[in-house]
Amino acid sequence: MGKRVAAILFIFFCTTAAWGILGATIFARTYSADGSLRGRVHSTWGAPQVQRPPAACWTEQITKKVDSVEDGRKVTRNVTEKTCRSLTTVASDIRVNLDLEYRQKGLLWFSTYRVDFSGNYTFRNDTGTPQDVRFTVDLPSASAVYDDMTIQLNGRPLAVKVSDSKAIGYSSLEPGQAGVLRVRYRSQGVESWRYSFGADVTQVPNFRLQVATNFENVDFPDNTLSPTEKRRTGNGWTLTWAYGSLLSGFQIGITMPERLQPGPLAARISFFAPVSLLFFFFLMFIITALRGIDLHPMNYFFLAAAFFAFHLLLAYLVDHVSIHVAFVLSALVSIFLVVSYLRLAVGMRFAAVEAGLTQFCFLVLFSYAFFFEGYTGLSITVGAIVTLFVVMQMTGRIRWTEKFAAVRSQGRYV
Repeated sequence: MGKRVAAILFIFFCTTAAWGILGATIFARTYSADGSLRGRVHSTWGAPQVQRPPAACWTEQITKKVDSVEDGRKVTRNVTEKTCRSLTTVASDIRVNLDLEYRQKGLLWFSTYRVDFSGNYTFRNDTGTPQDVRFTVDLPSASAVYDDMTIQLNGRPLAVKVSDSKAIGYSSLEPGQAGVLRVRYRSQGVESWRYSFGADVTQVPNFRLQVATNFENVDFPDNTLSPTEKRRTGNGWTLTWAYGSLLSGFQIGITMPERLQPGPLAARISFFAPVSLLFFFFLMFIITALRGIDLHPMNYFFLAAAFFAFHLLLAYLVDHVSIHVAFVLSALVSIFLVVSYLRLAVGMRFAAVEAGLTQFCFLVLFSYAFFFEGYTGLSITVGAIVTLFVVMQMTGRIRWTEKFAAVRSQGRYV
């Protein structure tokens, strides 16, 4: 019996090593290409977007006295310099729609989105004289496409020039006149959308930003402002940030929810596979011992190979079909291998009932627990405890000394 148990353990550890190699291969395939895949997504779809508020300033000439030394004498000259004085921002009213659309490259899903941005920014000329004002709109990303770009002042389009991801336009404002700069565009990005008030702590009066999403799992990056109001819609949220006088160095940000990643998921399932096989071998050993079935180590070898076939097929199917379809097909193939093999080795009832149900519980259900983020460990723990309870109830009245003595006397497990 000792030799047989040692042979089964040897098969188990060899299969465990194979799963470790398979899992490492999947991770390598996934993350070795991550950088190039991410670059391809950014080049074809867009990068994470950070929108900044527009700036409005007027040019003021300042004359200063500058001392210099010429021919050993101190000379004072008047030097005229031009500087850009910022206009006062009175209010900001912004509307943003974020529509999440996933894109798959290789073994990874990327959280791409479309953004519809519309902002009304009110500036006031408090200088007491008419001013020619330069309006500068920072575009959120250089690697992006902007459709239906509109920049208006008090309802009239501005002639703008785009340079270095900035749209610049000019208009005049009378003394005390307020100008409403309207900025609107449609674009697309990936992973996150942010609104930045500036690099330093900034004071922002009468600010309101409303973001509507078509997804429910909204997350906010670290060191960003939480919304002051949240309202559920049909398939997403309407989030509002409203402040009378905001003083902050934080940004407003939304992180797009990630889809279940097929590559990392298949790798984690492969790394966990030895636990499933250990439970399966344990129950097979108990059941065959109780029912007097002679299951040779070679039978265990083919059973381990059938288990390994599930993970091997899953690893390469996820490249071509959805992870759920790949999981179902791989599970059906593995169960078919086990049941059809044990039907010949032991019998149809044992193959379909004891072996088939056991494999379904410990291979299929345990592996499927990885689809539920945050509940995987709990699901597997509950399954292990239930299994322990069932086995203890099955074997509570068994006298193992007598059982193994009877088995040895029949010439098995030697």
